[in-house]
Amino acid sequence: MIAPVLELRDIKRSYKQASGDLPVLRGCSLQINAGETVALIGPSGSGKSTLLHSAGLLERPDSGEVMIAGQDAMNLDDAGRTALRRATIGFVYQFHHLLPEFSALENIVLPQMIAGVAKKTAEIRARELLELVGLAARADHRPGMLSGGEQQRVAIVRALANKPKLLIADEPTGNLDPATADHVFVALQNLVKSQGLAMLMATHNHDLAARMGRTVLIQDGVLAGALAAG
Repeated sequence: MIAPVLELRDIKRSYKQASGDLPVLRGCSLQINAGETVALIGPSGSGKSTLLHSAGLLERPDSGEVMIAGQDAMNLDDAGRTALRRATIGFVYQFHHLLPEFSALENIVLPQMIAGVAKKTAEIRARELLELVGLAARADHRPGMLSGGEQQRVAIVRALANKPKLLIADEPTGNLDPATADHVFVALQNLVKSQGLAMLMATHNHDLAARMGRTVLIQDGVLAGALAAG
């Protein structure tokens, strides 16, 4: 039996404040399989970012289990969590965070080389990914020469450069106008499908959420249930 790419079991997380502990996640459980796309929606302050950070091994919850491709991340030390994150998870954020002094191609090559991939091999994959999102002709352009939508598409393929099993996206179209957001979302969906990834995407855009496989609502730190996508 193939293990889910991501499984969260009763995740709880609180933050210490002067007035006492502030509970943010109150027992969240979620399972995502390979090839499945899940939208995470909820009001500001509901715990979306904390849930993404826990799922992406960026922070450690107070209790519960985080399973990545069948491996219990909670039993790993910081070095082990970092290694697992780099090997299995890609991240896309609202802002692209591309390195401005490097070309689009170089921005995709660099994380591969950090992971130990030979430069020539990394360049071949980078060009293949840029081709998939219609940016082959823009490979040598620096971010400042690209439109907002083009920059975000580069950021998306950079997240997929090291062939992760799980893509975590935090408002990846939130900084774009509606037409550009739709174009970027379609590119993202096509890439996820073609690469056979699992994706968890936080978004305020309910129209985009409805086009994903499942929609999960988080409210007051609790996952209120899975909503059928349209």
